[in-house]
Amino acid sequence: MAATTLAKGITSGLRAAMDKDPKVVLMGEDIGKLGGVFRVTEGLQKDFGEDRVIDTPLAEAGIMGTAIGMALRGYRPVVEIQFDGFVYPAFDHIVSQVAKLRARSLGAVTVPIVIRIPFGGGIGAVEHHSESNESYFAHTAGLRVAVCSNPHDAHWMIQQAVETDDPVVFYEPKRRYWDKGEIGDGPDGALGTARVMREGTDVSLLAYGPMVKTCLQAAQAAEEEGRSVEVVDLRSLAPLDEATVLASVRRTGRAVVVHEASTFLGIGAEISAMVTEQAFYALEAPVLRVGGYNVPYPPSRLEEDFLPDLDRVLDAVDRSLAY
Repeated sequence: MAATTLAKGITSGLRAAMDKDPKVVLMGEDIGKLGGVFRVTEGLQKDFGEDRVIDTPLAEAGIMGTAIGMALRGYRPVVEIQFDGFVYPAFDHIVSQVAKLRARSLGAVTVPIVIRIPFGGGIGAVEHHSESNESYFAHTAGLRVAVCSNPHDAHWMIQQAVETDDPVVFYEPKRRYWDKGEIGDGPDGALGTARVMREGTDVSLLAYGPMVKTCLQAAQAAEEEGRSVEVVDLRSLAPLDEATVLASVRRTGRAVVVHEASTFLGIGAEISAMVTEQAFYALEAPVLRVGGYNVPYPPSRLEEDFLPDLDRVLDAVDRSLAY
């Protein structure tokens, strides 16, 4: 398939899912006639009609409650939360109902909802438009949390998410929406698996979403200094592909976890604990973390100082190799 953007990879993935199953229904604010604020659903209402691509009121709790009812009636709703920070009115529904209905019914009831959330900074927006709140949902048993980082995964992972009977919170790195890449003929592994994006021998960079590209750039820069850096795209935060992470760390002996979210109680803390518990004797250095600071998201003029960048990742690589 010809090169396309990450956003259009999601569009084509949604189109394929809707073609395959008439029970797949899209819901969200401005997703129909406008095509969404990032134009991810552009053209889908025109092709599938207003009954399957539904423009909703500005009411996230209402959107999620409606999606739950539709899922219980046999539909497979794909809900768009317009921006990451807008999910909180729907939080009660997600953690109290969506995550628990399958367990509560001893498996008799499934809730096959996909909750699409554009997340992260880097677009010059204000708070509630640039947040990384993935840890809330990864911490909630009963939810799958998936994160794409490139057009290929965007296209295939959104289809995998739609097909699973578990609820999936599907994070999309909004500042990578316009990054281009080719879409291959099939997915790289099942939903819930990580992927080694670049092999190396000296240190493992473990990242997801927008930070995968940053880590690949860091690995390229490190290579020019004679250092071999492996980059792992986690792709799934719940479940976490522990086998791929541990195999990488055992090869290199060092690990640096990179994400935009605050390092305090973030995904990096869980990975650090897991690696330390299960691969302690393979480590040549402590597991290090690079992330956002534990403060509210700053005004746009300061976000470049807040977000992890190439220099901060390379500094962590240097510190790890210094042990």
